[in-house]
Amino acid sequence: MQPGGVSHKSGAEAPDATPNELPGAEPMVGAEPIAGAAWAAGIRERIVNAAYDLFARRGVRDVGINELISRSGVAKATFYRHFASKDQVVLAFLEQRDRVWTVNAIVGEARRRADTPEEQLLAIFDVFADWFRRTDFEACSFINVLLEMGSSHPLGRASIDYLAKIRGHVKQLADEAGLERTEDFSRSWHILMKGSIISAAEGDVEAARRARQLAGWLIEHHRA
Repeated sequence: MQPGGVSHKSGAEAPDATPNELPGAEPMVGAEPIAGAAWAAGIRERIVNAAYDLFARRGVRDVGINELISRSGVAKATFYRHFASKDQVVLAFLEQRDRVWTVNAIVGEARRRADTPEEQLLAIFDVFADWFRRTDFEACSFINVLLEMGSSHPLGRASIDYLAKIRGHVKQLADEAGLERTEDFSRSWHILMKGSIISAAEGDVEAARRARQLAGWLIEHHRA
């Protein structure tokens, strides 16, 4: 589960069955595929959803290919037809994490909770406060993968790019709020976001409240 209560169950119990009973084969009628593209997209989604749960909770190195295949409930040939390597699965996971966690559960929810851009910025930490108290709190996967793989690894570089996207959302809100030096602001704000996540991972469930107070001072410092 992620902030906002979005579930990503993989449906691993469902077998990778097809009408001709060949593991991983496309469903066929005569010689023509039935909705082949949609079928392939559904299989890919099953694999990525299974990976989402595993990578978000346990990181990258602890999860092997065989576990990904087993959890997604697909044949090995089907898995490798969609993803040539584990790194490709991780990249797909990071893309989905950005969409589900950053865009929807954090920034989107903060925008829904408040009316003005300044209030929406502060609401990020209100969303964090709820998230930090969840029993399935899993911290930030972009930070986790970056620290686990290192900044020179392709997965580390991808994580850096997604972290930069988070700063981009913050900068946009700061621009909408009419704040000054919004590039510097977004970097300072992101330090508060990342620091509160790490503090929550250490067990400080009040980390979001503390960060929100500092965030108010930062807004004042950058007010036009």
